[in-house]
Amino acid sequence: MWTSTQYRQVVRGSAWYDLIVTAAFVTPWSFAALHGVFLSLSQTFNLPGELPPFEPMHMLMANLLGSIVCVWAVLRIRDPQQVFGRYDAVGRFLFSAWLAYALAHGASSLLVIFLFFELAWGVVQVLPVRAPSRASPLPQ
Repeated sequence: MWTSTQYRQVVRGSAWYDLIVTAAFVTPWSFAALHGVFLSLSQTFNLPGELPPFEPMHMLMANLLGSIVCVWAVLRIRDPQQVFGRYDAVGRFLFSAWLAYALAHGASSLLVIFLFFELAWGVVQVLPVRAPSRASPLPQ
């Protein structure tokens, strides 16, 4: 169970993770470089699954994802409300479902790393938050 202060730190931490991980998705140029790194890692470690070249529509979807996630992350960094953490957890569980779907259909096993972190951040953001005490301080 989290205190409200701890929970705000969790929400802010998950937002920083999102910002760092998805910043390279924001532009076609940065994503092309990231895709090259992923391809190199996949080949170096001979990982199963496909990592196809990106066509313009794929790039558009990657850039839209990066843009929206980065804006959402900045909002949660600046204002880490509990309700934002709860919505973020739902989004992470949905995203985890699509990552698992992609993995089941032959996508690169590099996605397992992202799946792990999505599930972890989702779980910590659905844990209960202790209600603030209604007891008033003792008079002095």
